[in-house]
Amino acid sequence: MKIISYNVNGVRAALKKGLVDWIKSADPDVLCLQEIKANPDQFNEAVFEEAGLMHRYCYPALKKGYSGTAILCKQKPGHIEFGTGVDYMDAEGRNLRVDFDEVSVMSMYLPSGTSDARLQFKFEYMDDFKAYANELKQDIPNLVICGDYNICHQAKDIHDPVRLKNVSGFLPREREWLSNFIHSGFIDSFRYFDDRDEQYSWWSYRGNSRARNKGWRLDYAMVTNALEDRLKRAVILQEAKHSDHCPVLVELTQ
Repeated sequence: MKIISYNVNGVRAALKKGLVDWIKSADPDVLCLQEIKANPDQFNEAVFEEAGLMHRYCYPALKKGYSGTAILCKQKPGHIEFGTGVDYMDAEGRNLRVDFDEVSVMSMYLPSGTSDARLQFKFEYMDDFKAYANELKQDIPNLVICGDYNICHQAKDIHDPVRLKNVSGFLPREREWLSNFIHSGFIDSFRYFDDRDEQYSWWSYRGNSRARNKGWRLDYAMVTNALEDRLKRAVILQEAKHSDHCPVLVELTQ
């Protein structure tokens, strides 16, 4: 199973930049999108059939043109779970899950801390989501939670760890949370295979950051420990340029 996760920063804008042609080439079995910024009636689903993604699920935020997640699959899942059951989290459409016979895949979009109020919202979300995920994996041991975590885990995951140490996305509390999340029973699939520095998945639109590779690794494909023996590869797909993010991929053996 080839799973790709991509914060598209607006699916309609990404489609205009050739997203479908890229998906055809990448050929995922499951495609998780974040920050779709679209309602179901605005989500141009039919174009994805060209890429073989016949089953499509969209979970928008209540606020139009904001946040939201989607999952597109070649095979029909047995169950689709919209949200977590926590009202304040679900109002922003940040968690969507599909369950297949042998593995479940979640598209998750963790909030950013762009202001003091949103940072407190982010901390609350982080705590509640970790509790939710810990409970969920008891019932679903073969679980993949991929998406934009809006946190750089280690110094090598950000281009300037000294100057940015007090910026949300690299705060000690955020990094500690991510460490604890991993230690609770998850594997950072990319780091399982690749320990190199300067491997990023997001770049600011400012200052020619992407060309200069002044980036952050914010996007992850976390898999439960139960799936370790099925890990085949995990890569960051930096050639995709439909967003300020790029996709991440994890592939599991049958």
